[in-house]
Amino acid sequence: MTSGTNTEYRDRLFKFIFGNPEHKKWTLSLYNAINGSNYTDENEIEINTIEDVVYMGMKNDVSFLIDDTMNLYEQQSTRNLNMPLRFLIYSGMLCGKYVRKTKLHLYGTSRKEIPTPQCVCFYNGKKDEEDRFDLKLSDSFKKKVPNPDVEVTVHMLNINYGRNKELLGACKPLSEYSWFVNEVVKNQEACDELGRAIDAALDAMPEDFELKEFLLDNRAEVKQMCITEYDEEQTLAQEREEGIEIGLERGTLLTLADLVQDGILTLTQAAKKANMTEEEFEEKLETLKSELQSV
Repeated sequence: MTSGTNTEYRDRLFKFIFGNPEHKKWTLSLYNAINGSNYTDENEIEINTIEDVVYMGMKNDVSFLIDDTMNLYEQQSTRNLNMPLRFLIYSGMLCGKYVRKTKLHLYGTSRKEIPTPQCVCFYNGKKDEEDRFDLKLSDSFKKKVPNPDVEVTVHMLNINYGRNKELLGACKPLSEYSWFVNEVVKNQEACDELGRAIDAALDAMPEDFELKEFLLDNRAEVKQMCITEYDEEQTLAQEREEGIEIGLERGTLLTLADLVQDGILTLTQAAKKANMTEEEFEEKLETLKSELQSV
């Protein structure tokens, strides 16, 4: 592992590239592409990612300050409707960190200025999504109001290879990252092992790629991060499937219980339809009712 890249395996590849203090030029290139700016001094970037924020075993990806803007960047392989809530939490923690660092006196009457937050999530999942779309925190509010007092908007950018061509064309490292992820996905169809698919993608990277030397120098870490992200995606998919099965089972139990209560089915008939003994049926139903009462 090269010096200055003390990154844990639980980090994402996206953060390894664009949140790396040793390669802030790539972070700057990404910022310029998103905002249409042309900053050239990478030292203007102050990376302030909160390292101990963990969600699903993965850390907050990238946050940094430049031009009085607090940039919060995340990479996701699913259209997660809870991103605005996550960004609300992240931005609150970052604002608190900024207040402490700059020693802002919040009890004074004069207005204290803080950097403007910008929330961006880079999507590169398998589901076809628009090039750009926004998610809003207010969509999650139980009570809908015309002008909510608190709002967070997350700009979702589809960075799958071949999408958002203007954005990827403006940031060569992002285009190369997109190419690499796409190449790994394609290789999985031909390789029986994810590790081999990743190796093949690394070896096939064109010589003029800015990221090539960095990724090859850190091949072991890159492979581990890619495998970790793949495992996380598979785990989430499995949990969703299990959640559906549990929901169907609970719905069936409650429906059968109602039919028994209404005298349409006997307890024996209901238990048989649920492929259980009468004792198992009554025990599961009692457990389910207790769980629902405790919610």
